[in-house]
Amino acid sequence: MKYLISLCVCCCLQLTAFASSYEVPQGDVLRIPAPTQAEGMKVQAFGKSWPIYKHDEQQVAWIAVHLHTKVGKYPITWSSSQSKQTWHDEIQVNQGDFRISHIQVKKSMSSFSPENLKRLRADQQAIKTAYKTSAPTLHTWPAMSWPVAGIISTPFAAQRYINNKPRSPHSGIDIAAAAGTKVFAPLAGKVLLVEDMYLNGNLIAIGHGNGLTSIYAHLKRSLVKKGQVLQAGEVFAEVGSTGRSTGPHLHWGVHFAGAKINPRTMLNQAAQQEAQPSLGGKDE
Repeated sequence: MKYLISLCVCCCLQLTAFASSYEVPQGDVLRIPAPTQAEGMKVQAFGKSWPIYKHDEQQVAWIAVHLHTKVGKYPITWSSSQSKQTWHDEIQVNQGDFRISHIQVKKSMSSFSPENLKRLRADQQAIKTAYKTSAPTLHTWPAMSWPVAGIISTPFAAQRYINNKPRSPHSGIDIAAAAGTKVFAPLAGKVLLVEDMYLNGNLIAIGHGNGLTSIYAHLKRSLVKKGQVLQAGEVFAEVGSTGRSTGPHLHWGVHFAGAKINPRTMLNQAAQQEAQPSLGGKDE
C-alpha cells in the first residue's frame, strides 16, 4: 500500500499543468509570468532557453520572437529543478503589420563594386561576431528607455525599396534627430564593437547579457571604446548621417538570443506609451 501511495505521488508530480496561450506579432518580445514561484525555474521556446527575471516579487520570462518566425503555434516548456514538475504553454505568432519604405541613394550605395562588396561582408561578419560575444549578465529587469529624442522616420521591419529595388526588411528603428544630438545608453551594458562601416557608417554595439545586444548606426562620432562598461542613461555617441543615409538619424537595432526584434517592444511601460521617442519614460 505504501508503495502504491508513493507511486501515485510521483505520477502526480509529472502531470502537465493547464496550458496558457499568448499571442504576439512577429518581431516582438513576450514577458510571461512563471506558472509557479518555485526556485530553479527554467523555460524553453523556439528551441532555446530564455532568461527569467524577478520583477515585483514575480518570476517573469522574456521570450523573443524573431521577425522571420513563421505564423503559427509554438510550445513553451517550463521546468523546476525544485519540484521536478513541468508546464506547457503556447505562443501564437501572428503576422506583423509592417509598412513599405522608399529611399533614393547614390548608385555606389545600392550597387557595389567587388572592393565594396568585400568590405560589406567584413562589416556583416563583425556585427555577427558582436552578437555572439558574451557580456556581463544583467540580473535586473531589462526594460529599456529611448536612446535619443526625435521622430521615428522608418519603423521596424518596413519593407525597404532602395532606388525602387526591393531589399531586406528594415532591421531596426530610425529616429530622426539633429546632427550632434546626444545618444544615451537605454540599458547598462558593455561596448562590444566600435567600427566605421560602409553602409552603417559609424556603428556601436552594446552587449547587455543573456544574448541581448543593441546596435546604433550612422553616428556622427563615438564617445566610447570597445570594452567600456556603460550605465543606463550614460551618453556614448552623437547622432549623425554617416554611411548610407539620407539625413541625420539614429538607427537603433536589437538582437535577443539570435532573434531580430523590434526595439520598441523592449521599452519600459512609460516609454512604450509615447507616440514619439523622448527621454522622459523611465518608470521601470
